[in-house]
Amino acid sequence: MNIRHQLEETERKLLSPHASLSAQSKGRLHAAQDSCELRTVFQRDRDRIIHSKTFRRLKHKTQVFLSPAGDHYRTRLTHVLEVSQIARTMSVCLRLNEYLTEAIALAHDLGHTPFGHAGEFTLNELHPGGFKHNVQSLRVVDVLENDRRGLNLTWEVRNGIIKHSKGYGAILPGDKSQLAATLEGQVVRVADIMAYVNHDMDDALRAGMIRESDLPADIRRVVGDDTSSRIDAMVKDLVEETLRCDDGNLHLSGLMEETISKLRMFLYDHVYRNYRVHNEFVKAQKIIRELYQFFLEHDFPRGGTCFCEAGEFEPRNDKGEKVHREVCDFIAGMTDRYALDLYNHIFMPKPWSVF
Repeated sequence: MNIRHQLEETERKLLSPHASLSAQSKGRLHAAQDSCELRTVFQRDRDRIIHSKTFRRLKHKTQVFLSPAGDHYRTRLTHVLEVSQIARTMSVCLRLNEYLTEAIALAHDLGHTPFGHAGEFTLNELHPGGFKHNVQSLRVVDVLENDRRGLNLTWEVRNGIIKHSKGYGAILPGDKSQLAATLEGQVVRVADIMAYVNHDMDDALRAGMIRESDLPADIRRVVGDDTSSRIDAMVKDLVEETLRCDDGNLHLSGLMEETISKLRMFLYDHVYRNYRVHNEFVKAQKIIRELYQFFLEHDFPRGGTCFCEAGEFEPRNDKGEKVHREVCDFIAGMTDRYALDLYNHIFMPKPWSVF
């Protein structure tokens, strides 16, 4: 019995009856004959995600504050790491598959655009097929990564990616079709909300947009007065309520679900719709729109990531739907700083040198 088999046997003995077992995965997108003697299928998925180029680019993608200059503001990379930590803690407490949870958490935002939701909103307007970051995340792991061979992840991870997004929707909706098929995927959905309402609050405090005392007293009474207390209260509530019910579903107390929803709306009203954030949102939309239109009419930079010299963007001969798909993928994959640099390179005048 190799180490992978030992790990799979340990899962069968120790994990909850509601957990997803590695040995019982529904398999990969494409049939694969190779296996690993050391790692389960979900460990391998996690490793493929971490070693991908798209994952590395998350460090230069916006969470809320566009291309932040401060070292301590969250980026899309630190967001997924915080989601992973919260989700793994809940999975361990519930005896779920920690490796599956981690893989979904690390991959769930791979399809996010530069400039956060400003980029997503704009690509959704411009691309004929619309744009949703969870769908793009799945496209990244299925098609775009690994030189367009994809990462060939398991069904369970792919399902968790596509089902993680909730928008303005309920934290735990009654309609099960909106949820991931695994409890691990559902844990990531809730951890995503817990992470962003807390770290966005923390970033807004750091930016001086709000004060701790601005948070309504009824929210503070339930979850406390600082980030650590709030996360701890939310995680404990989900773990305790889920273990108490023990029916194969996740549960939050009515009071906690109401409190998280109130905190989310507080952030929409005081941070996400704040004029300082909104003004940068409008500027980011302009950048995305003009880059999109330019690349509908011109080929990409040679080599895909290196800027061309002035005048080296060749006009396109083909302008069909396939081009829209290629342009959308190209722009969605950009980091904030790459988009800004490319925009300046294309549209801003260059000083003329006398040398």
